[in-house]
Amino acid sequence: MEPAPGAPGGTGEGPSSSSDPADPGPAPPPPPPPQEQQQQPLSRYESQKRRDWHTFLQYLKNHKPPLTLARCSGAHVIEFLKYLDQFGKTKVHAAGCTFFGQPNPPAPCGCPLRQAWGSLDALIGRLRAAYEESGGRSESNPFAARPVRIYLREVRESQAKARGIPYEKKKRKRDPSAATAATASASTATVAEKSSEAGEGSSASAPPAAGETSSATSGSATTSAVGVRPGGSSSAS
Repeated sequence: MEPAPGAPGGTGEGPSSSSDPADPGPAPPPPPPPQEQQQQPLSRYESQKRRDWHTFLQYLKNHKPPLTLARCSGAHVIEFLKYLDQFGKTKVHAAGCTFFGQPNPPAPCGCPLRQAWGSLDALIGRLRAAYEESGGRSESNPFAARPVRIYLREVRESQAKARGIPYEKKKRKRDPSAATAATASASTATVAEKSSEAGEGSSASAPPAAGETSSATSGSATTSAVGVRPGGSSSAS
């Protein structure tokens, strides 16, 4: 009796998964995940704006009683600016200080350090933008409230007197291309006006045409050739 195919000692080959044409084989490995796009680094302004916004939110959280952003008003913004004065680095002389009004005092004094007006003004600008970027409405923006603008103006004036450094608004520079275009258009208008005046003068002083001269001469000759009779009738001489 011959051994069955595939049995031990048999001559037939047993079933093999690799030789089965219906077997798809091992699954291919999954493709690697796409590389995450590297985010562009934030600008210095954006980084500072985020830090300022986080600082203000932390101030509201630590406020007693705690405040929410929806209940924040211009008065709370002014309190926040006064709170930042303790971290200031600008010497603001008091009215009774001997160095009051001197931009470069020769010796130190005991006047307190404050936040400079320029720093506060820039801070309010960043917080005003961050508030609206976070979903706040521009008409209810506490950083754009009128009391905040008045406070900043008072700080600017008081520090200008105390430090002897006037704050002047920077004049906006005119666009050189626009200025050149305006000058060119003005020059063109002047030349056109002069050309028009010259044309009118030449037409007024021009001699009469040849036809006009001959007609006028013949008319005068005809008049002189006609005599007037006493009865009013005319006769040729």
